[in-house]
Amino acid sequence: MFYYNIRTTMKKSGIILFLFILAKFILQFTAINPEYELQRDEYLHLDQANHLAWGYLSVPPVTSWIAFLIKILGNSVFWVKFFPALFGALTIVVVWKMIEELGGNLYAQILASTGILLSVLLRLNTLFQPNSLEVLLWTLVYFSLIKYLNSEKVKWLYIGAVFFGIGFLNKYNIVFSLLGIIPALLLTRQRKIFLQKHLYFAALLSLVFILPNMIWQYLHHFPMIHHMKELSERQLANVNRFDFLKSQILFFLGSVLVIFSGFYALLVYKRFEKFRFFLWAYLFTMILFLLFKAKDYYAIGIYPTYIAFGAVFISDFLDRIKPGKILKVVFIVMAVMCFIPIYGVALPNKSPRYILSHQDMYRNLGMLRWEDGKDHQLPQDFADMLGWKELAEKTDRLYTELSKSGNTLVLCDNYGQAGAINYYSVKGIKAVSFNADYINWFDFSKTYTNLIRIKESPEDELKKTATVFKYSKISDSIVNPFAREKGTVIFSFEGAKIDINKRVQSEIEEIKAGY
Repeated sequence: MFYYNIRTTMKKSGIILFLFILAKFILQFTAINPEYELQRDEYLHLDQANHLAWGYLSVPPVTSWIAFLIKILGNSVFWVKFFPALFGALTIVVVWKMIEELGGNLYAQILASTGILLSVLLRLNTLFQPNSLEVLLWTLVYFSLIKYLNSEKVKWLYIGAVFFGIGFLNKYNIVFSLLGIIPALLLTRQRKIFLQKHLYFAALLSLVFILPNMIWQYLHHFPMIHHMKELSERQLANVNRFDFLKSQILFFLGSVLVIFSGFYALLVYKRFEKFRFFLWAYLFTMILFLLFKAKDYYAIGIYPTYIAFGAVFISDFLDRIKPGKILKVVFIVMAVMCFIPIYGVALPNKSPRYILSHQDMYRNLGMLRWEDGKDHQLPQDFADMLGWKELAEKTDRLYTELSKSGNTLVLCDNYGQAGAINYYSVKGIKAVSFNADYINWFDFSKTYTNLIRIKESPEDELKKTATVFKYSKISDSIVNPFAREKGTVIFSFEGAKIDINKRVQSEIEEIKAGY
């Protein structure tokens, strides 16, 4: 009978976990209004599949590997959205197993999974960016550490090292997790881990993963440093630390009590005594994020683990009190009810016109504030998902016309424009830009006589460039009123009087010299 009950419980647990995974995919694929296209970062990441390398100016290489797989599968929007959803679903699975490792019961697993399913991850997992995999890998690193402390099997140090190495090759932010864990371990009895020789062998294993990217960085004069400096000057300078902290509450609003219960349990619960350093790890990591004025979403990966701790503690506590069964339902309902209003505004499931007619609701949540520190009519990410097909179609028409008289270079102001044109173009255009990774992707095997110039701020572009071409005109522009790129102008230049290739190569050398 005992073994029968165990098998029945395991079967029930597996069915419920499967339902959570199914719900995750259903919610992800219904989270985006059909009016929206891909987001500008997604176009860049997809284009990296055409230029595989051990590093890029913008991100490490893992995203390009996934993009290459998407390309093999047909490069459709379905697959673009599938992988972030998959990483979100796997995060639920890891937390489910983490709770099992912590000795939690089925209710704890359901409580934690509900909190993670109905959270900011639903928004994060709509975008093909490194962030979805980053959250999964942070959780896997923490899970490996928990497994090691419970079993003292050194294989978990090596497994954790592999996850960290992959995490580094996905997004450098995972270093913050390590910088939080190391001093936290030193403050507790778990400092004895530093006497374990296998810890250092595991660190060497991580280095093996990281080394190819570091060599690439060295050979390209560490563009990562230039990128971080540029990010700090243009974007992080507008980060408000209070807004950062406020966002931490909103990210997992339905699980706030669960998270704080996790903090409390790590502080006083004897069952979690060996894991107490996790409390200090959270504090150290958050202090670092605040010091560096990090973007609020950089910290999302830290929370699934603390939801697991909190869920186990709450479940244990409710099992010991009379109204426990009722309160168990209350916690689940609270997670659902807290998310319902967020679902209506945090996801791009409402049309631009709907958002325009409900400005106060979005403004009060700070969603209309862009990286420039100003409020706009749509959330920045939503505005970044509009106007791209229009740009590609208009560029295609002009490219067809100009290519009758010679090779045509399509030069854009930013990576979003170049990536979108390359993704949607039916003419096989390979647009480039002096921005981000495109600066390394110019094809000078052709001699260009024509130029299509995509400019965000037209200013006196026609006057400056027309002197070196026989024919010049403003061909078109993006007119979508809700697009971040609204007003971007498409210039047409035909019949070069100079060597375009040499002029462009000179500009590239000048830009790279400034790195």
